[in-house]
Amino acid sequence: MTLPERLALDMGLDIPDFDRDGYYGADYGTMKPYHRVGSLLFLSGHVAQIGAEITHKGRLGQNVTIEQGYQAARRTGLNVLGGIRQAVGSLDRVKGIVRSLNFVVCTPEFEEVHKVSSGLSDLFVEVFGPERGLGGRATIGVMALANGVCFETWVTVEVE
Repeated sequence: MTLPERLALDMGLDIPDFDRDGYYGADYGTMKPYHRVGSLLFLSGHVAQIGAEITHKGRLGQNVTIEQGYQAARRTGLNVLGGIRQAVGSLDRVKGIVRSLNFVVCTPEFEEVHKVSSGLSDLFVEVFGPERGLGGRATIGVMALANGVCFETWVTVEVE
């Protein structure tokens, strides 16, 4: 079995180091980056951001395409991987993605929110494999998110 840390390295993924650089979520208000209860890890919201730069702003169905939204969700997934590392030290400690709750900023007529969230889910499957990387998922279309981001997720992970 290929370990997720080795796979992420082989894939050349740009996973942030929140221990070194700090969790960007602190800029969004009073919160902590994660909370662990037994083997469950609850990550605070993650968005498509590199350092202080938001990589994908806008609204699906207006000025953001499905492919751009998919890439926003994938970038968000890289930040989630950074959050997992910050919380438990290694991606190898992940037993499974339990669920993700995803928010897509979109027009009222936009009905393809599920296609956007697949950017996140696909990344998790690539890194952890289908057995551990594919969890439950819900995606909700919303009118706005902080700082104009087009995608945000809240993830629960089972860890060793």
